[in-house]
Amino acid sequence: MKPEQEAETGDRPVATNRTMEIVVAGLFLLFGLTFCIASYQLGSGWSDDGPQSGYFPFYINVIILIASAVTLAQAIMGKTSRPRDAFVSVGQLRQIMAVLLPAALYVLGVQLFGIYLSSAVYITLFMVWLGKYSWGKSAALGISISVAVYFMFEVWFKVSLHKGSWFDPLSLFGL
Repeated sequence: MKPEQEAETGDRPVATNRTMEIVVAGLFLLFGLTFCIASYQLGSGWSDDGPQSGYFPFYINVIILIASAVTLAQAIMGKTSRPRDAFVSVGQLRQIMAVLLPAALYVLGVQLFGIYLSSAVYITLFMVWLGKYSWGKSAALGISISVAVYFMFEVWFKVSLHKGSWFDPLSLFGL
């Protein structure tokens, strides 16, 4: 396929397998080292009454460090399977972002406005945007699900879910 055709179809690669293997192995090395240090500070040895609280996490992270170092070395030397193949294309990345970005905004919305309002808005917008449903059906279902979840948790199970740190929309209804 010619580069012009790849750009038109969204098949142009964003990253190769080798690049992503290096990035992921590096991140695992960083996390493994961080947790190894934290586990060591907790106590990674054996005391009179058995293992200290950081014993098992320390050794699990040592295994993660070794595996990450081997993966990183193989990726840098190009000894992985099909290192030049595309990891993700532009079209695939667009589809991923179409789900990931709204989900990230939903998490922020839950923190600011609570789970009920954020869920109603999230379900409604997702149905309209990706599902191509009408606004009326989408809003009805989004609100119905949020009301059902409210009754299930707050009324029947007596478990209070997060209402929002910035604005609590349920306070408008005296709830």
